[in-house]
Amino acid sequence: MSADRPAPRRILPAIVLSQLAGTSLWFAINAVMPDLQRDWQLPAAAVGALTSAVQAGFIAGTLVFALLTLADRFSPRWLFLLCSMAGAACNAAGAVLDGQYETLVTLRFATGLFLAGIYPVGMKIAAGWYTSGLGAALGLLVGALVLGTAAPHGLRALGAEWPWQTVMWAVSAVAAAGGVLMVALVPDSPSAIRAARIRPQALAVIWTDRRVRASAFGYFGHMWELYAFWVLVPLIVSSRLASTQVAAASFAVIGAGAVGCALGGLVVRRFGSARVAAVQLAASGLCCVLAPLLLGAPPWLFAAWLLLWGVTVVGDSPQFSTLTALNAPRDAVGSVLTFVNCIGFAISIVSIELFARAAQHWPLAVLLPWLAIGPALGLRALMPLLRPPSG
Repeated sequence: MSADRPAPRRILPAIVLSQLAGTSLWFAINAVMPDLQRDWQLPAAAVGALTSAVQAGFIAGTLVFALLTLADRFSPRWLFLLCSMAGAACNAAGAVLDGQYETLVTLRFATGLFLAGIYPVGMKIAAGWYTSGLGAALGLLVGALVLGTAAPHGLRALGAEWPWQTVMWAVSAVAAAGGVLMVALVPDSPSAIRAARIRPQALAVIWTDRRVRASAFGYFGHMWELYAFWVLVPLIVSSRLASTQVAAASFAVIGAGAVGCALGGLVVRRFGSARVAAVQLAASGLCCVLAPLLLGAPPWLFAAWLLLWGVTVVGDSPQFSTLTALNAPRDAVGSVLTFVNCIGFAISIVSIELFARAAQHWPLAVLLPWLAIGPALGLRALMPLLRPPSG
C-alpha cells in the first residue's frame, strides 16, 4: 500500500468493532457486582478493589509489552487475538468460582494484563493503516473503548433474568469474537509504523518539557475523575431508579462517552485538540460541582446532567493522547505515551479506592464534588497549550 493510497473501507469499522468487543472485559465484574455481593457476601468496597486490580494489571501489562516490544516483533493482529482469547478465559474463569475472592482479584489482575494487548495494540494496528487522519480514527477507537466499557451493563440489562455467571460468559464470548474479527478482516498493514523501544530516560520529559508537561498533567487530572466516576455510576443511578433499571441507565451514561470522543474528533481540526480537551474537561468538572443540586433534580434534568457528564468525562481522552504525541520528542513518542498512560492509570487506582470506600460513609452529594479536583488541576496544567504562542 502506498503512503497516499487509502485503506480499504472495512478496516476502520473492523478495528473499532474488535476494540469494542475486546475492551468489554474491563468492567465485566462491575456490571454484576450487586449479584456477586449478594451471593458471596462481599462488602460494598469490593467493587473498588476488583476494579483497581484490572487497572494494576493493565499498568503492568503495558510496561511489559512496551519493554519487550511485542507488538513490533510479532504480528499485532495475532497478538490482539491471543490477548482477547486469554482475557476472555480469565474473565470466564471468574464465573466458576464459589466465593474465592482472592482468586477473583488475581483473575481480574490477569484480565487487565491481557487488556494491555487489546487496547494499545488496537491503536497500533490503526496507526499502521492510517498514516494520515489518525486523529479522527483515534476518537473512534477511544469511543469503542467507552462502548466496550459500557457493554457489560448493556448485557446485564438485556439479560435481566440471567444468573451473573451467564453475563460473565457472554462478555467473554464477545471479547473472543472481537479477536477473531480482527484476524479475519484486518490484515497486517504494509506501511505499519514501528514504535521505538521504550526509553526510561524519556520519563524526564514529562516534567522538563513545558508542552509535554501541560498535556500530561491535564491527562492526569482527567484520569482522577474518569474511572472513579464510571465505578460510581451504578450507585448514582440507583439513587433514583429501581434496581431493574440500573444496568440500562449505567450503560447509557457510560456509553454516552463514545459520543464525546467522536464529536471531539470531528471538531478538532477547527478548534484544536487543546481547546476541545479544555471544554470537555471544564464541562465534566462542572458536572461534579453541580452534583449536590442535581442529584435531587426533576427526572429530565437528572438524566440530562448524567448524560452530559458521561459525554464529557471521557471525550477529552483522545485529545490528550494526541497532544502528548505531538509535543513529545519524535524519537521518544512511544516511551512518553507509555509512561503518561501508566501514571494516569496509577492515579485512577488511587481515586477508585478512595471514592469507592468513601461512598460507604459519605452521601453522594458530599462525595461527588471532590471528583472536580482532577478537572480543576488538569485545566490549570493545560493553560500553556491554550495561550497563543508569544513572538
